[in-house]
Amino acid sequence: MQRRHFLRGAGAALVTLSAGGAAAQQASSLALAQPPAQPPPFAAPPPLAPIRASAERIIAIDACTRPFRARGPRIEAERFGRKTVIHNYGHGGAGWSLSWGAATHAVRLAQATGETRLAVIGCGAIGLTTALVAQRAGLRVRIYAKDRLPNVPSYYAAGTWSPGSRIVTAEHSTPQFEQSWEDMTRISFRTYQTLLGLPGLPVEWADGYVLIDPPQAPKIASPEDGEPQYPVLESRLIRDLNPRSQPLQPGQHPFAFAEVRRYTRMTFNLSAYARMLMDEYLLAGGEIEPHEFASPRDFAAPREKTLINATGYGARAARRRLADAGARTNGAADSAAGSELQPRLPQSQSQRGLAARRHPGAGAGTGRFRQCRHHCRSRRVGSGGGDAGQRVRPRLTARSHRRPSARAWFPAVGRLT
Repeated sequence: MQRRHFLRGAGAALVTLSAGGAAAQQASSLALAQPPAQPPPFAAPPPLAPIRASAERIIAIDACTRPFRARGPRIEAERFGRKTVIHNYGHGGAGWSLSWGAATHAVRLAQATGETRLAVIGCGAIGLTTALVAQRAGLRVRIYAKDRLPNVPSYYAAGTWSPGSRIVTAEHSTPQFEQSWEDMTRISFRTYQTLLGLPGLPVEWADGYVLIDPPQAPKIASPEDGEPQYPVLESRLIRDLNPRSQPLQPGQHPFAFAEVRRYTRMTFNLSAYARMLMDEYLLAGGEIEPHEFASPRDFAAPREKTLINATGYGARAARRRLADAGARTNGAADSAAGSELQPRLPQSQSQRGLAARRHPGAGAGTGRFRQCRHHCRSRRVGSGGGDAGQRVRPRLTARSHRRPSARAWFPAVGRLT
């Protein structure tokens, strides 16, 4: 090839490359100047399938009342003799929703006692969750309960995420309560997110719909009429946790309502969820002992020194029984005022040097004492007034209910050599 032909071909190629590069640069500049294309929209949700609703398809009708307290859940420690009882009840309509957060607060109080063995009274939503939180904290737990899931009222809950449902009245929603409620809510929410996608779908997010009547529609009486005022907590304190509802256009839903909104809410499949909690508790070495607590006095029965009272409905019933018992005792004692009482111990005990403390004016009465093995006296009203023959059980004190020492039963023991 001649040198002249080579230089002519190389120059033509160079011109072509330069023109191509300029064109590519110009096209790139035009592309950058144009606005980016909108991403493709998400696929529309499938149409709603009609519900096959008929009376013969109803398998059961269950109704429960909520363990509501006007002041909100009670989570605090109380001393009963040598026992420390931590109360964890009264969660209204937010038992399942607040269970993990309330359990965390209660277990913190239990850990402050320094005991490593813990008794949990109750095996419902709060009791079982509290036992699991205590196990995860390294405590050895035993549950005492009359019934267990699914034979407890918690099993009949709606099973939806509702941490602010009837949790406290507006007048008792103090800043301290709202701070505690928000902390319990966020603890529970974080815990529930770790349970998504498990076998059986114990926890999942599901869509729901709000159907709003036109403004001119007549108001239908609601069973909630006459209830106390409740504070608005979720929209003020945990707005970042709950997804916003979305309005739907008439062609996007099959409902014959003027306004329809779709929301997404966390739900609990209580059948699978309760079984999951029970299995985890038992696999971790937890024990369940059948026991019914009819009164706070029964807190002395468990072997553990620290107890968590998660009885729900039972807490109010037990308190009521204790108050009724106290009222009966005080009423009987008041009816015996002015009566002539004559305390007298059995002759065999008086011979051992045990003297009975006589009441003022107890000389002419015909009543007599009965003494139990723990030195507790129950007296019988005499004929001097009141209801003749009515037995009166005085209040028991720690000292009067203490088992007598060997010296009290056998005074001569101290003189043995």
